[in-house]
Amino acid sequence: MKNFALIGAAGYIAPRHMRAIKDTGNHLAVAYDINDSVGIIDSISPQSEFFTEFERFYEYAYQLKRDPATALDYVAICSPNYLHHPHIAAGLRLGADVICEKPLVPTPELLDELERVEKETGKRVFNILQLRHHDAILQLREKVAAAPADHVFDVELTYITSRGKWYMESWKGDQRKSFGVATNIGVHFYDMLHFVFGKLKRNVVHYSGEAKAAGYLEYERARVRWFLSIDANDLPDEVKGKKSTFRNIDISGEKLEFSEGFTELHTTSYREILAGHGFGLEDARHCIETVNVIRTAAPVTGQHGEVHPFVNRLLK
Repeated sequence: MKNFALIGAAGYIAPRHMRAIKDTGNHLAVAYDINDSVGIIDSISPQSEFFTEFERFYEYAYQLKRDPATALDYVAICSPNYLHHPHIAAGLRLGADVICEKPLVPTPELLDELERVEKETGKRVFNILQLRHHDAILQLREKVAAAPADHVFDVELTYITSRGKWYMESWKGDQRKSFGVATNIGVHFYDMLHFVFGKLKRNVVHYSGEAKAAGYLEYERARVRWFLSIDANDLPDEVKGKKSTFRNIDISGEKLEFSEGFTELHTTSYREILAGHGFGLEDARHCIETVNVIRTAAPVTGQHGEVHPFVNRLLK
């Protein structure tokens, strides 16, 4: 049984990590969050220590090192995006391996810095890239691999997940903290595209705003028009008033259906990490480089056939 700490216990994704720790037969020793709305712990790990001040959490976690029976084996990180880097470094320096949510860090330079801390501590960082474990994505990857080597797929990716006014008031609406909508809600899609279609050859942005972004990605095996948004006004007419989310991935005329099967992916990710098959810093590098370019690139007028149809609606 491994001992875990969890940073960011009050966040949306934290319960999936708590359940993954429990479902893999391990122990959540201590959790931390600046907010104290963490009642979910009662139904998963009621005996866990909990702190709302990082200094107290860190000192407690450090003292656990004195006894091999209580020393932390892993620190799981579910904190806001801009805190991932310092929290990962803190976890490594506590003598633990680290499991962190996406986006791992915003830039390749910070990824390089984490590699240095890994070498200094002898510990490792693992990124949750759960779509790589999804059955539908694995089947698509096999289909692409089986297609003629010179065949390039045409992909249209649309993801609209409506958010209320609270979003822009939270850290997620602050681009200095979330790194923008394409990074915050899109990074796992970019990782999936790389996982399925190979190396990225071209990356251009056609639209960039606080609530939405769009562009074109060209991979070894795919040409991708993408559109991401948190604005309910972007929902297609047939969805408005009925659903708050619209997700569509069209691959050469065929829709990829993967709306189901997400519940257990964090537990699967944990099992793979514990078995020595987790995704490390280099596995995350491609999607970090992709979102870094998207975040910093100036939008350009798209070439014919490369612009997502929803962008044309915005520019009218």
